[in-house]
Amino acid sequence: MNAAKRLDIFTRLRAANPHPTTELAYTTPFELLIAVLLSAQSTDVGVNKATRKLYPVANTPAQMLALGVDELKTYIATIGLYNTKAKNVIATSQILVDQYGGEVPHAREALESLPGVGRKTANVVLNTAFGDPTIAVDTHIFRVANRTGIAPGKTVEVVEQKLLKFVPKEFLHDAHHWLILHGRYTCIARKPLCWNCLIADLCEYKQKTPAPPGA
Repeated sequence: MNAAKRLDIFTRLRAANPHPTTELAYTTPFELLIAVLLSAQSTDVGVNKATRKLYPVANTPAQMLALGVDELKTYIATIGLYNTKAKNVIATSQILVDQYGGEVPHAREALESLPGVGRKTANVVLNTAFGDPTIAVDTHIFRVANRTGIAPGKTVEVVEQKLLKFVPKEFLHDAHHWLILHGRYTCIARKPLCWNCLIADLCEYKQKTPAPPGA
């Protein structure tokens, strides 16, 4: 895929959704960090349902520590892997209190050192909470980048580096939100909705799906 096509793709995505953001509900960097940590192998809808009850009770590292692992589990038991996630949330909260004055650090290395926080989670926090031009490659972005030809790669790391290289700078801050939403609602895994896609004519996927009868 050439640069002109990529420019057209992101121009259209921006026109359709000028101010994209995460679908996770949050009001502070800490709330976002915990929501992303909880979202691994879970849906944003499921996480939001849990945090809607949790955050009024505990939405700072100190309050989370006061809650404790067992009490936290009662709020997040509907989320997959909640036992491990509860331990990670409490351990992360302890580090934030002990080392960072209860604040979420604005640094990749510091974020990635927190229990349960990997590169993808760090990228989401850096981008969405702090405005850094990072791209968090999840399963949706990995699929869209490869299927469309925007940034093909065999690993998450390769796709991330290619996106950082190929996405025009003016779109870099919002790119991962557009790509996630596109993968979640249009370029879906089993049968992409090519017939209802605003970038179908620019996409290099060869097996485009026709519109179903009556669509």
